[in-house]
Amino acid sequence: MTVVGGIMEGLSLVLQPLPLILIVVGVLIGIAMGAIPGMTATMTVAVLVSFTFGMNPTEGMMLLLGIYGGALFAGSIPAILIRTPGTPSAAATIFDGFPLSQQGKGGNAIGIATVASFVGGATSVVLITFISPQIAEFALRFRSPEYFALAFFGLTIIASVSGDSIAKGMITGLLGMFIATIGLDPTTGYPRFSFGIPVLTSGVQFIAVMIGLFGLAEAFNRYREGLDEIDVEQDVSNIMPSMGDLTEIRNVVFSSSIIGTFIGALPGAGGDIASFVTYNEAKRWARNATPPFGEGNIRGVAAAEAGNNASTGGALVPTLTLGIPGDSVTAILIGALLVHGIRPGPGLFEQETGLVFSIFIGFFLVYVCILILGLLGAHMWVRIINFPPQYLWPVIIVLCVVGSFALRGGIFDVWTMALAGLLGFVIRMDDYPLAPMVLGLILGPIAEQNLRRSLQLSDGSIDIFLASPIAMAILGLSVISLFSPFIAERVTGN
Repeated sequence: MTVVGGIMEGLSLVLQPLPLILIVVGVLIGIAMGAIPGMTATMTVAVLVSFTFGMNPTEGMMLLLGIYGGALFAGSIPAILIRTPGTPSAAATIFDGFPLSQQGKGGNAIGIATVASFVGGATSVVLITFISPQIAEFALRFRSPEYFALAFFGLTIIASVSGDSIAKGMITGLLGMFIATIGLDPTTGYPRFSFGIPVLTSGVQFIAVMIGLFGLAEAFNRYREGLDEIDVEQDVSNIMPSMGDLTEIRNVVFSSSIIGTFIGALPGAGGDIASFVTYNEAKRWARNATPPFGEGNIRGVAAAEAGNNASTGGALVPTLTLGIPGDSVTAILIGALLVHGIRPGPGLFEQETGLVFSIFIGFFLVYVCILILGLLGAHMWVRIINFPPQYLWPVIIVLCVVGSFALRGGIFDVWTMALAGLLGFVIRMDDYPLAPMVLGLILGPIAEQNLRRSLQLSDGSIDIFLASPIAMAILGLSVISLFSPFIAERVTGN
């Protein structure tokens, strides 16, 4: 069947009352849960997937896709307003989103994030609808050397998100990588830095660390500086981006959407890497930006959110064409399809053409729904931050505790969050940046596992990297990314 025929069959399945209602319900649930720090898209989909078992496959996928997209978008709301990412992939949105909120432009930042999320998600769906087999073929070329090169490239971003002091950024980045090593060695299974404490052998949940570093640390900082002195009244009159704003973010949104789609198509990469890479690329190409990236530039918000949401469509490519999950959420989607007797893989496009294209069309409608509900609901979310701070920040602290406890249902993650919050509060007082620590936490384990696996396959020889054109190209980009901030710092004399 042709693509046009598949689209027509998919439309006939999706454009029915119940699937459309389930899309809206899924998006609303996703937004509500994604806006709570720690309540990730993966967790929400995992909890609600059982409700789809009594539905037909198309209806069940519409609900789950709505939750998936809604939760990823909603992670930007607390990232912008209270400096706490609702989902891990929204961490990069903090860099420029929160400074905009501090300037009273939280409404404008959420409007930009909503439009960028829509364009990123919708663009990725359009791309995968027409070229998913080609993307899957390219993604299959990624083995351990290529994944190491990609993770290493992500780690080089530390140099460009370190603020005024690259040295301080490197220190916090290495600290994040060290924290990520706690637990069982991924290759040998031997405990590392567990100090005989059984609970440490399961490792440290990086989401709990992020909630503490950003959410709880920000709460401590608010109380230290005085609540009445630093809260800013948010402007709710300019939520809808102006034509000038749309023109300014146009190029960065579309380029980030394409990059995010291809990164999302790499199994295991996900929105975490996509958002940081697209943010860094936008910053690299925006020389002499006004205001500078990290100080409230709307292109920074747009790049992070477009890349983050574009990764969702990309993640469906290996899921549907190869039966390999693109990220943790699509792993659950595979399980949902298997319950209905549908096995994702190369034959799915031929055997279940209508279902495949209904997923593409449904996911596009999910992002249309996000655009509408995001802009309509932004007034309400922005007003939350205008609540009296003496009531707002205790509630945020409670949400941090609830979110971290919900990760694994144990008090250990709450203590992890609390210690991370204290650490974040202390190092921020000496102007150490927190973003590099997040990069180290997320990308450090990926780089370590794939480096060791590559060297095992080659008996310790680095020739395995030299023999891969893709790995060498990415490592070449990594060198440029690593040294460009040092050169810029030397040229400017800072």
